[in-house]
Amino acid sequence: MPLVIGLMSGTSADGVDAALVQINGSARSTRIHLRAFHTYPFPEGMREAILAASDPRMSTVDLLCRLNVALGEVFAEAACEVARQAGISISAVDFIGSHGQTVRHLPEPSPLCGYPIRATLQLGEPSVIAQRTGVTTVADFRPRDMAAGGEGAPLAPYVHYLLFGDALRPRVIHNIGGISNVTLLPAGGKLADVVAFDTGPGNMPIDGAVGRLTQGQETFDNDGLRARRGQVHQLLVEELLAHPFLPRHPPKSTGREAFGAAFLDQVFTRGMELGVLGDDLIATLTAFTAATMADAYRRFVLTRLSQVESVLCGGGSRNPTLTAWLRRELPDIEWRMCDDFGISADALEAVTFAVLAHATVCGQAANVPTATGARQAVLLGKVAPGKSGWKGFRTLGEEPEHSML
Repeated sequence: MPLVIGLMSGTSADGVDAALVQINGSARSTRIHLRAFHTYPFPEGMREAILAASDPRMSTVDLLCRLNVALGEVFAEAACEVARQAGISISAVDFIGSHGQTVRHLPEPSPLCGYPIRATLQLGEPSVIAQRTGVTTVADFRPRDMAAGGEGAPLAPYVHYLLFGDALRPRVIHNIGGISNVTLLPAGGKLADVVAFDTGPGNMPIDGAVGRLTQGQETFDNDGLRARRGQVHQLLVEELLAHPFLPRHPPKSTGREAFGAAFLDQVFTRGMELGVLGDDLIATLTAFTAATMADAYRRFVLTRLSQVESVLCGGGSRNPTLTAWLRRELPDIEWRMCDDFGISADALEAVTFAVLAHATVCGQAANVPTATGARQAVLLGKVAPGKSGWKGFRTLGEEPEHSML
């Protein structure tokens, strides 16, 4: 019954989510017990450094190089802190799974030196994590899927299938982080039946706009209050819905490159022209975000599944204005929270990378080709051995089974 820490920092770059989980069973039949969860705050200036590193207009090679190591230090601290909060020594942890911090995600092939390159970059040096904690660390999960022709995202569907798959009821697991993504789980389906994709923006444009409007004093729309106070400018919503990512068919993934600083520059410029300012701009971006999600359901979910139960998770699931507007757009869907299944909506992504690390150590391929577009299932991640080395074992070739949390 290994103890595993999962570490995750998403596109919102608001700290490191750390989950300590006890995993019972094999990689194919996994039961999860969440022992502790903690969001470890970034030190002063780190969020700004991450945002600068993610912006080609501001990033430098030196910044990327140093930030990679600095993030490794913070991720290691987060791992030690969640172990402390659980009342155990970090030495009692069997291994760590770290997603890292994405600063660039370029999933569509682009030619370079004659090669059609798909690329992604997650910072948070795993060698630093392993050295500081003494615990074997599995990290950098996305590139192997991309090497197999996939988009490197989304990677959560394997875990969603294990934890939420149901023999009788079709489910959608809908994560609203900086980017919004969904996993479609047909009733009684196999892993090969799972479909998943990014729907488009989640919290990212809303958070970015709040930060700009408050000169960094606020970083998100707390409880959706600003959106609720503002007035939605429908013309601007319709213009934003013309974004070319939205009608693309899955598999597809996106990130800050499409909905980050450059996108916000355009929104603010057009908002000024139309007189959409302050909380009205937050309300308009929130309505746009909800509309992109609803559009994705109509195009790509409801055409595949009927009588859908959608399970919300991620930070955006805590925004009552965003979720209320999403429910209003899709009144026939049964909406539930991840918390209803015994795991915090805030913790699920960190738990995901604990489970993915467990799969890697067990020799279990954990990408889902129907979600990422990869040509084959592959073993994910890179391993930085801890003080006692690394001993993995192979259990490839069998279908993972659903589990209970």
